[in-house]
Amino acid sequence: MTADPTEDCLPGNTKVTREDWLRVAMELLVEDGVSEVKILTIGDRLGVSRSSFYWYFKSRKDLLAQLLAEWERTNTGILIAHTRLPAEDIIDAVNGFFLCVVDPAGFNHRLDFAVREWARRDPQVRAVIDRSDTARTRALAQMFARHGYPPEEADIRARVLYYQQIGYYALELNETLEERLARVPAYLQAFTGVCPRPEQVTWFRDRARAFAAV
Repeated sequence: MTADPTEDCLPGNTKVTREDWLRVAMELLVEDGVSEVKILTIGDRLGVSRSSFYWYFKSRKDLLAQLLAEWERTNTGILIAHTRLPAEDIIDAVNGFFLCVVDPAGFNHRLDFAVREWARRDPQVRAVIDRSDTARTRALAQMFARHGYPPEEADIRARVLYYQQIGYYALELNETLEERLARVPAYLQAFTGVCPRPEQVTWFRDRARAFAAV
């Protein structure tokens, strides 16, 4: 009979779940890199012994595989889901896409770059990154195509939008929220070729400010 994973918890701890192990593993990945994602380190943070780890994972290699799958499910899944939100026109569609990067519970850019750094040292992780980048740009291209853009133009606009967003975080620009929001009308027009209506700009700004206030 397999032992209960809570048996090795230190006094006062509640049940430690698979999601807890993955959450702390992600924190370590973001803070210190994949080399520091260690069973003992995670257990120390959770206040449990390493034996409870084996209730959920076969090995550290299994943990890393599940961690990568969770990144793909969340970051890539969230981004793609936002390209498919209902939208009356392309401006509304791009606004919907941008919600995933202003929502604190949405796209996690720090995690994304931690995984990309991991991929520099692991060809298998690099392959997953490439697969995700392809899926993300394809979803954006499909978003543009649904709003009447020819296939080649939809593909290029998708790449410009996606590469700009990823590059924005890579540069670690020190801009305030209001500085970014002031550029929203010009960004929307540059990405789509369409001049946004004032109420569409206001809609996005209001939601971005609401997320920032949380």
